[in-house]
Amino acid sequence: MARSTHSRHGLPLRLCAILLCAATTLPAADDIEKQIKSIVDAFAIVEQNAADPITAEQAFYQGAIPGLLRKLDPHSVFFDPGQFEQLQKMESSTQKGFGTIVSLVPGRVVVLQTTPGTPSAKAGLAPGDEIVGINGYIIGRLDIEQLSELLTVSRQRAAQLDVMRPGSPRIMRMVLTPEEMQTSSVDRAFFLGPSQGYIRVASFDENTGKDFKAAVEKLGGEHLAGLVLDLRGNPGGVVTAALETASLFLQPGQTIFTIRGRSVPEKAEVVPKTAHPYTCKLVVLVDEKSASASEIVTGALQDHDRATVVGEVSYGKGLVQSVYPLSEGAGLALTTALYYTPSGRSIQKPLDHGFELGATTAHPNKQSEFHTDQGRVVTGGGGIRPDFLVTPEPLSRLHMALLASGSFTSFATEYLREHKVDGDFEVDPSLLDQFKAYAATGGIQPNPAEWSSQSDYLRAHIKTEIFNQAFGVERGDQVELQRDPLIVKALEILGS
Repeated sequence: MARSTHSRHGLPLRLCAILLCAATTLPAADDIEKQIKSIVDAFAIVEQNAADPITAEQAFYQGAIPGLLRKLDPHSVFFDPGQFEQLQKMESSTQKGFGTIVSLVPGRVVVLQTTPGTPSAKAGLAPGDEIVGINGYIIGRLDIEQLSELLTVSRQRAAQLDVMRPGSPRIMRMVLTPEEMQTSSVDRAFFLGPSQGYIRVASFDENTGKDFKAAVEKLGGEHLAGLVLDLRGNPGGVVTAALETASLFLQPGQTIFTIRGRSVPEKAEVVPKTAHPYTCKLVVLVDEKSASASEIVTGALQDHDRATVVGEVSYGKGLVQSVYPLSEGAGLALTTALYYTPSGRSIQKPLDHGFELGATTAHPNKQSEFHTDQGRVVTGGGGIRPDFLVTPEPLSRLHMALLASGSFTSFATEYLREHKVDGDFEVDPSLLDQFKAYAATGGIQPNPAEWSSQSDYLRAHIKTEIFNQAFGVERGDQVELQRDPLIVKALEILGS
């Protein structure tokens, strides 16, 4: 925003012109113009008399415009030019990074995997290496939140890493320059059993539909007997990608969702006539963090009796967000309608007290029960309720202590220094005893009954961490999922 030219009240002339121009294009223009004049006058007084100096950007970008949206709903947001630029970049799956997957615990960052050809691999980082410093910050002094923030910032420009390699007494210093990387939101695809596949979709971006289809084909395509689609933790994203994904399993012409809003004509999105859907048995996994586009996919597959849904009630974000570019490079994400599943359920959960969803309350659900194509009862009222409610295995006190201390990761690193493992590796009683002694050196000494009762979990997690570093995190995930209660239930359904 230009600051060199001001009106007599100190408000930038360009902003004043924008506001007044907007007023003349809306209903009740005279009333709106009076209200805008009050805003202009208030700003003039603040700019001239406030104890601390204030800019127009502060007054309008951080105050007036966010205040205008605050009472609508939690998801209508104003973006200043920098934020709007970042939003546009996030819509692409291309991000800057070093190509490293790390284990993060308080005070420790351990490398689990490096991708060939990326800055981390070129610099010589290897699984088991511990990053002890980044740009002069000592990792051991930081908590998880500080570590996450430091890692995020460090991926934006060249970073100096201090690295400790197992078995070496000296600290290696590396300088890594981040590069643009194409990261797929379809980040896991492997077999859980004979002709039974597993695909995890972390989010929905512009390439998700294409990448998801490629993952299904990798697992056998039409020859697959069953598939588990894992949408746990998926916050949503690009709605067209959700349409493409759902269309891979639904029949041509079937409704995927409907949108309704005060100023938005009702519109149904349907499966294209050219679709050739897969026919394998399908289970969808969701949790309380599955939101938006992931709920659209899940709701459509459930309502058409195409998939069995397992897990926890999903987040409940069914608001249609329309993004409007504004002058000066700013932008506005405004809630304009609601998403409804094919049976008529609103995905949106009730808003917290204090919000008024004026644009969409013309079409609320008036009942709580709905029916699938085959007549099964499904409930509305916010989020997608699974057909089978299954929760993750709770963490015991011993689990939490071992995870927080990083014992599993560091033990795996030490073990792989002296041993080679293959795909048939298993944790035998002798190795479990070694791990017990290793944990004791860190002050973790459970009683014999506690250790014995959790030996199955301990063996599985030791194997997971060893596979993470020996073969990559996808192989580690395969081990971890074998004990996952939601996966166990999904395999039971697929096998029935």
